[in-house]
Amino acid sequence: MNYNASIKEFLRTYVKEIQDTNAAIFAGAGLSRPAGHVDWKDLLRDVAEDLQLDIDQEADLIAVAQYHVNEFNGRNKINQVLIDEFTKSVSVTENHKILSQLPIDTYWTTNYDQLIESTLEATGKKVDKKIASENLTYSVPGSDAKVYKMHGDSSLPHDAVLTRDDYEGYDQKREIFSTALRGDLVSKTFLFIGFSFDDPNLSQILSKIRILLNKNTRTHYCFMKKIDINEYKNEEEFLYAEIKQDLKIKDLKRYGIKVLVVDNYSDVTDILHHISSLVKRKNIFVSGSASDYGRWSETQAFEFSTLLSRSLIKSNNNVVSGFGLGIGSCIISGALEELYSSQNNKVEERLKCRPFPQVTTGQISKSELWTKYRQEMLSNVGIAIFIFGNKIDPKMKKVIGASGMNEEFKISIENGVIPIPIGATGFTSNELWQEVMKNFDKYVGIEKLKFLYKDLGDETKTSDELIGTVIKIISQLAKH
Repeated sequence: MNYNASIKEFLRTYVKEIQDTNAAIFAGAGLSRPAGHVDWKDLLRDVAEDLQLDIDQEADLIAVAQYHVNEFNGRNKINQVLIDEFTKSVSVTENHKILSQLPIDTYWTTNYDQLIESTLEATGKKVDKKIASENLTYSVPGSDAKVYKMHGDSSLPHDAVLTRDDYEGYDQKREIFSTALRGDLVSKTFLFIGFSFDDPNLSQILSKIRILLNKNTRTHYCFMKKIDINEYKNEEEFLYAEIKQDLKIKDLKRYGIKVLVVDNYSDVTDILHHISSLVKRKNIFVSGSASDYGRWSETQAFEFSTLLSRSLIKSNNNVVSGFGLGIGSCIISGALEELYSSQNNKVEERLKCRPFPQVTTGQISKSELWTKYRQEMLSNVGIAIFIFGNKIDPKMKKVIGASGMNEEFKISIENGVIPIPIGATGFTSNELWQEVMKNFDKYVGIEKLKFLYKDLGDETKTSDELIGTVIKIISQLAKH
């Protein structure tokens, strides 16, 4: 997909903010609607009928909810509507899945459903959910993400923000949410998704931020679907809506919110996939094992593996690897040396290395366990490097190719990971290099990188030259 300059700038900025742990998501009803949940109008449709009103003619939905409370002496029906609508079984959307897998730890939402937190938990993340003001006075230890339910949750319908009374009393009852959101809007870069910006509460907070910071407001982003003439009865209605959208886009600039106009809602999913791909490309899997080093001496192979790992860390990438036979320790030590020499205190984030279990007495066979292990390790990487790749056959007592490396290559391709086999190291990595070169468009798809890949199979290249080529490829992939 070809992106315009505005979206390209957003991708560069937001991916960096994710990597620097400064990114946040603000989700509106538009994120949950494709899953099967209702929007505000459909939520209040029966409520409006009780008042003999046509919800499709009403613009002030907060007033409609308040009218019902006034007429029926309470909000019992509104509470029941919240329970009925937001406890229905729905399907998780692709957008929810992508967002839950990104390393983003701050989520804000005006939605009453539990899709965000449940999808995060499904990916193995521990969620600190903030529904009521009391929840903000403590933190869940070891949490991976905080989800702020700015307007409450369907599990506490009586406390959900929906009526005029609720909005007017927000600063007294939920002031701590406003304070927390102001802090995040100042310190983090938000992506607003599925949000209409018609919420009076958010508008008030954004206004306070603008006045407080003047022109120093942080830039935030939001998606907005371009007005489509096919969705209107006549050209006059279309032109009116087009003018109104243009005015809204210009007005949001006052709050530091840059609008990303898309042709279709499916474009949002494509962009989120692209963000995920770019973020994952900082996580590089190194696959390597060796009992025999071919034309390399053991010392040369160890030095190459160490220098490769050091170079990956030095160029601001993260290393993921198992303890590969023969050279696994060098991958670990090289990364650690670079991290310690640069006084980096994020070792656990930058280096993820775990040994494969050698003995199992459980119900799952060792080979099946290793496959699941490989799938998990490769689930959050964007690039996989392959070096050497051989082992001793215990029966034949001879050197054979590394079947585990072949499996890691296969899993990588299934996950959309870009492979970088260093063919010059020989054995299975050379076989994989030949496979990639024969089907370059399938595995890499960036023609201008082909000459660099060709160098990776050149046995006359020195260790420094091979590693330099790998770093150039990774740098180009990050920009593409």
